[in-house]
Amino acid sequence: MLVLFETAAGYAIFKVLDESKLQKVDSLYKEFETPEKANKVVKLKHFEKFQDTTEALAAATALVEGKIGKSLKKVLKKVVAKEAHEQLAISDAKLGGVIKEKLDLSCVHSPAVAELMRCIRNQMESLITGLPAREISAMSLGLAHSLSRYKLKFSPDKVDTMIVQAISLLDDLDKELNNYIMRCREWYGWHFPELGKVITDNLAYCKTVRKIGARTNVATSDLSDILPEEIEAEVKLAAEISMGTEVSEEDIGNIMHLCDQVIEITEYRAQLYDYLKNRMMAIAPNLTVMVGELVGARLISHAGSLLNLAKHPASTVQILGAEKALFRALKTRKDTPKYGLIYHASLVGQTTAKNKGKISRMLAAKAALAIRYDALGEDTNAEMGVENRAKLEARLRQLEDKGIRRISGTGKAMAKADKYQHKSEVKVYDPSGDSTIPSTSKKRKFEEVEEEAEEPVTPAVKSKKAKKEAATEVVEEEAETAATEETPKKKKKKKDKKAEVVEEEEPKAEEEEMAATETTEKKKKKKKKKVKEEQEEDDE
Repeated sequence: MLVLFETAAGYAIFKVLDESKLQKVDSLYKEFETPEKANKVVKLKHFEKFQDTTEALAAATALVEGKIGKSLKKVLKKVVAKEAHEQLAISDAKLGGVIKEKLDLSCVHSPAVAELMRCIRNQMESLITGLPAREISAMSLGLAHSLSRYKLKFSPDKVDTMIVQAISLLDDLDKELNNYIMRCREWYGWHFPELGKVITDNLAYCKTVRKIGARTNVATSDLSDILPEEIEAEVKLAAEISMGTEVSEEDIGNIMHLCDQVIEITEYRAQLYDYLKNRMMAIAPNLTVMVGELVGARLISHAGSLLNLAKHPASTVQILGAEKALFRALKTRKDTPKYGLIYHASLVGQTTAKNKGKISRMLAAKAALAIRYDALGEDTNAEMGVENRAKLEARLRQLEDKGIRRISGTGKAMAKADKYQHKSEVKVYDPSGDSTIPSTSKKRKFEEVEEEAEEPVTPAVKSKKAKKEAATEVVEEEAETAATEETPKKKKKKKDKKAEVVEEEEPKAEEEEMAATETTEKKKKKKKKKVKEEQEEDDE
């Protein structure tokens, strides 16, 4: 059996002299306690030294990636191929598969081989002659530094600073374009005001102005390459009856120069947008698939870098860009915002207003995963982003359909789940039962009062009843006028006060009625006594 052993200085091929000792894995280290014992188990067959650090780095990176480097291929063809019947012990199973596929050599990787590699590493200085310990340690340190530098190598494709600058420039260009186009429309509108209403597209407007110049040239100008036929005919018709003022050639020249600037900036903006789109797909492909290149670039710009954005939790990604509204809500103890920059993503935009909060929360959660995968992952594909976006779209359709799906064949719908509402089992006291106001209507009351008034009662009692009725009417009128003037909240208070007044007056009325009945009974008795006395006098 041959053993492939990798060092910082080069590749070493060892020949195993006694394979039977490999069977005892637990006691194998005893065979390598001294250099003499180690030389009885394995023997150096060939050593291929690296020429410089660059070759060592290339070989190390190839081994890390599971590939066969040039130097390793050369050693295997030179030494191992001559003894093809021998098995080759290696430390990496993935590398063994590649060697077997490329060079058709049988490779072995087992716990016994791993223990053998560890034992050889302990006695490496004695087994590999011609390499002092000091030189091997220096080579190991140099290779370690080179390998670390290679892994952290500056990659121009992974620079998110360019995205931050590009999206900032894109926003600045949009602002400047709006200002320029507004100025151009207002300036040329003095000469040909109808053109602004006919042509709504800004770029087409500037190109048309650039081509026709003064409105008197519209009839002879061919605008078919800029405008459709219907709009072109409408422009020519409007030019004949235009109410604009006359301007000089110098004014037209300056307006045309402004139109040139607008056209150039618009073309540069389109070019910058394509550049930003390509950079976003190279740096953050999964984030771009989830939220789009513009929203993704703004998120990266707001956080400072892709790595800083990856450190944010999903809840922060959701409201990133709405910090002012968040702190205002916290200060005033109102509802916090549900979305920030992520609101402009296409998934949030196509949802209804009531589902925007849910979708923005789910999108932020998936986008946070995509950001971390883009920032820290080794792959540059967008498979995860596409998969998560499909899940979000399915969830969005479910929310839009309100969870009701048709069952094939039956035509029935799933039962809609009612919103949970907590119902307390504690019984609440109903104060309406305390009211002593009779349930009869006012009309009935007035009829009863009139019937009582018609009964024969003494003048003093009548005056008391009239006063009582007048008092109740005054109280009712005052309560009604106050209730119409005050707010609905105060109406309840007034009604309560009115009920209290009526409740206080009712016992008084009962007392007065009792007193009235007593007086009538006394008078009747007196009349009876008088009648008896008169009868007795007549009898005498």
